[in-house]
Amino acid sequence: MFLHSIILLFKKSICCRFDLNDRKRYCSNPKPRWCLKTITFLLLLYIQLPAAAQEDEFPKQTTISLFTGLINYQGDLNPNSFTLGRSKLAIGATIRKPLNRWFTVRAGINYGHLKAADRYNRSYLQSRNLSFYTTIEEANAGLEINLFNNSKTRFTTYLFGGIAVFHFNPWTYDNGGQKVYLKPLSTEGQGLADFPTQKPYNLTQFALPFGIGVKYAINDNINIGFEFSQRKTFTDYLDDVSSFYVDYQTLLNAKGPKAVELAYRGIPGPNSYSSYPAHGEQRGTPTEMDWFYFAGLNVEIKLNSIHDLFAGIGAKDKSYSQRCPRRVL
Repeated sequence: MFLHSIILLFKKSICCRFDLNDRKRYCSNPKPRWCLKTITFLLLLYIQLPAAAQEDEFPKQTTISLFTGLINYQGDLNPNSFTLGRSKLAIGATIRKPLNRWFTVRAGINYGHLKAADRYNRSYLQSRNLSFYTTIEEANAGLEINLFNNSKTRFTTYLFGGIAVFHFNPWTYDNGGQKVYLKPLSTEGQGLADFPTQKPYNLTQFALPFGIGVKYAINDNINIGFEFSQRKTFTDYLDDVSSFYVDYQTLLNAKGPKAVELAYRGIPGPNSYSSYPAHGEQRGTPTEMDWFYFAGLNVEIKLNSIHDLFAGIGAKDKSYSQRCPRRVL
């Protein structure tokens, strides 16, 4: 039908005709170049129609996926990358909307716990004897790039990146076993007038999430997969350890004995300080920001299939409903 329309348009907009008897050319259109451009454009458009139709066939239904797996971190109390030791449980949910076979927009939330301690750290850091715990609450959004078309192969690998905002609040147990939040103690002099370069850190921060995943289509509505992702943060205080020790007496006067107790918890040994470290001695590595990462399984399902499932259950219930018989007079 579309090709027929092009032929008719060609007949109407024919630029020139020849009179064989007079050997002359008569132009019915004063602008023959525009005619040629129009016909060329329409032919190219016709050629592209099959590709566009195939693109429209790619499923673009919104999906939701549930994630469960592990979370861990890399920082001053755990300088090793990608370790599973002392990882904690994490959960999450992600909504995806395919734009085409290559690109998918996504948004999600994640929740997990982090912990680390110097007793598991490198040998020369164990005498510092610090530890921390925190929860991570994150919201993120980004773009996926699909490397295969799983509507045909049922299997695809994807890459993704985006932006995230997360909340944390490091705490530890004191010598008496009581839970104590670390930020209010200013363990590195943050916010104290005597140390103007030591700025307080924010408990809500931005991060750059990126990662890789694979998924397999069990059927037209459900996918299962595995995903690994990292978070590049812009803070070095996930563990409340970053820069250097501050003067013992100044910290004691400003924040009390609990701050001094938890700023340095050295244990006796050949590599331990004989007393509280001097002002300015290294406590952390401020040039290296903290990271955290997730790894685990997810199950993805199309939202319209969930709606159809509940609609089918409702219809089934109605089909088995019983009514009282009418009174026969």
